[in-house]
Amino acid sequence: MVPVPAEDIRPIVSLSGAEKHFGAVRALDGVDFQVNPGECVGLVGHNGAGKSTLMNMLAGTLTIDRGRMTIAGTVEEHYSVARAQKVGVRCVFQELSLCPNLSVAENTRISHPALRGFGWHRRAASLITASLDEIFPDHGIDASDVVADLSIGRRQMVEVARAFTVTEDPLNLVILDEPTSSLDAHTAGQLLAFVRRFVAGGGSCILISHVLGEVLQNSDRIVVMRDGKVVATDLAGAYDRDRLVATMGGAAHRGKIAAQVVASVQPAGAPRVRAKPTQQKDGTQLVAQAGSIIGLAGLAGHGQTDLLLSIFKAANRGTTGVEVTAPVALVAGDRQSDGIFPQWSIAENISIRSLRRLCDRLLISPKREAELAEIWKSRIGIRTPDMSNNILSLSGGNQQKALFARALGSDADIILMDDPMRGVDIGTKLEVYDLIRREAANGRTFIWYTTETEELDNCHHVYVFKNGRIVANLTRDELTEEKIIQSSFAEVH
Repeated sequence: MVPVPAEDIRPIVSLSGAEKHFGAVRALDGVDFQVNPGECVGLVGHNGAGKSTLMNMLAGTLTIDRGRMTIAGTVEEHYSVARAQKVGVRCVFQELSLCPNLSVAENTRISHPALRGFGWHRRAASLITASLDEIFPDHGIDASDVVADLSIGRRQMVEVARAFTVTEDPLNLVILDEPTSSLDAHTAGQLLAFVRRFVAGGGSCILISHVLGEVLQNSDRIVVMRDGKVVATDLAGAYDRDRLVATMGGAAHRGKIAAQVVASVQPAGAPRVRAKPTQQKDGTQLVAQAGSIIGLAGLAGHGQTDLLLSIFKAANRGTTGVEVTAPVALVAGDRQSDGIFPQWSIAENISIRSLRRLCDRLLISPKREAELAEIWKSRIGIRTPDMSNNILSLSGGNQQKALFARALGSDADIILMDDPMRGVDIGTKLEVYDLIRREAANGRTFIWYTTETEELDNCHHVYVFKNGRIVANLTRDELTEEKIIQSSFAEVH
């Protein structure tokens, strides 16, 4: 797809000299940005680059401090969420905004005030079901399902489908902030194919993703941000992955080197984990040795997280079919629900798994806690001026680093990772990959569920799941994306 020349069209949204400050922090520093009708703009940059601040401004959840915002040719003086809805701007946020205690249909009503009066529930259910059917065929979601009962992947699907529903207000621009971060490769492909159809029909999208292949393949134009500024903008065809990473300010070839390093070092330690999924009918089981990085693959929601949780529980009490011989720590992927303590400081969030070592007699030593936090701030590169700041002061990627610091700073020899790289930028990912490989080389065991197929290149061994069972057991030499996909869709008897 080739965008219509800018001189012949009026942008859907346009920002000129946009600035946003949070105290002494300048989140946006004179940003110029626009999106044209029938265009998908890819927006990339490391965590903390200003992408989410920019999107929140366009969604109306943040106000502009300085500069000018124009929507469809009208200068907006008092822009808000209600105004964004009125002019057809929607946003799918990285951290899900659904109300967990309400049904799928009821959550649809929240974003569509036109759904009122007698029969609104039925109309809302029909609306969201039709959107889900169009974007995610065979989604398996009922409009009466309570959101809290859905997996994080299905919640992401509802969030996306809700953004693309239309009632009395127009739909001109959809901002997709890490829309595939909780989706497996198949479901992500369905969404991105729909985005291409939506744009081909005249709609516009902003696609924010740390999966650079998605941005390169699905964008018409790519904008790169760094330190609150736009540092580059060009047609997507002008970029390849290496140029894009270099423009963002990262190293382009470390992923290839990582695969070579993993392939050249094979663990030979004694088994620390033996685990058989509860749905497994044959004798297949997961085996994880000291020093190994074990990958869990397959479509989302097919038993990978269940197995991780059963291993975690078995470390503290007996669990049928699971044998664990060393301390365990878990790095959650859904950091807002299962990872961070939002009322605590960064240091407190890191130290919670290491309290015994930090005690001075019966009390926690603030000095030891601060020292532990500073060690991991340096070692894992947490970007903050003060580790006593609240955890929510960090960007999403740095919050995830804090969760890794909590696990790796503990006494755990076994680290369980439940799709932990959701919404994390490429630079942070590469840093964490390096750290995982170093820790494995020192004898730690990692069991890693990921929805990003390329992350499996960091693993020595991969188990593919379907319907709660292990359906493929792939060594490093056998590992290909084709085999993973074939196994994910194979018939299970």
